[in-house]
Amino acid sequence: MKILSVSDKVSSEILETSSIAAQCRDVDLIISCGDLPPEFLTLLRNRFDAQLVYVLGNHDLRYNTSSPVGCSCIDRRIVSVGGYSLVGFSGSRWYNGGVNQYREREMSRRIRRLRFALWRNGGGDIVVTHAAPRHIHDAEDRCHKGFTCYNRFIRKYRPSFFLHGHIHRLFKEDGERITVVDNTQVINTYGFYIFEI
Repeated sequence: MKILSVSDKVSSEILETSSIAAQCRDVDLIISCGDLPPEFLTLLRNRFDAQLVYVLGNHDLRYNTSSPVGCSCIDRRIVSVGGYSLVGFSGSRWYNGGVNQYREREMSRRIRRLRFALWRNGGGDIVVTHAAPRHIHDAEDRCHKGFTCYNRFIRKYRPSFFLHGHIHRLFKEDGERITVVDNTQVINTYGFYIFEI
């Protein structure tokens, strides 16, 4: 299964006639890790005629009134796509009381509420979040610190992939956006990233 993951930046090059757009043409699934306009997700869904799932970022303020058409929010849900299970968690660390911001204990509680479903599904193959795990791709300011409970999730459930956004960074090559923790590839999907499973 070929996956296009996007977050935080509207990357027009994936829509234009280019080698990058050609790589995206046959994607089977699009995953958004947040902080993108709902109209952009609708455009991606329609352009590539692929299923699109998303979580919300800390700047996704309009989704309640203008959600992306034909796309599915997987926040605090486990969904199956092409034989793979995906689990999603929206939001970032609390820093000013805005929407989709959570304290560590709140995010831990959100994960615990899925404990039975996670056990029944054997965890998840792909975890989709906005924020990063603590000390993996995150930063030290209040807004961009990752969640420690995500590190525990990785150790306990051992997903194959842990996708996140939120941390804006330009990458010269794809290897710079990936950190392997045990057997889990933690991937910063800032902009866009294409991979196969």
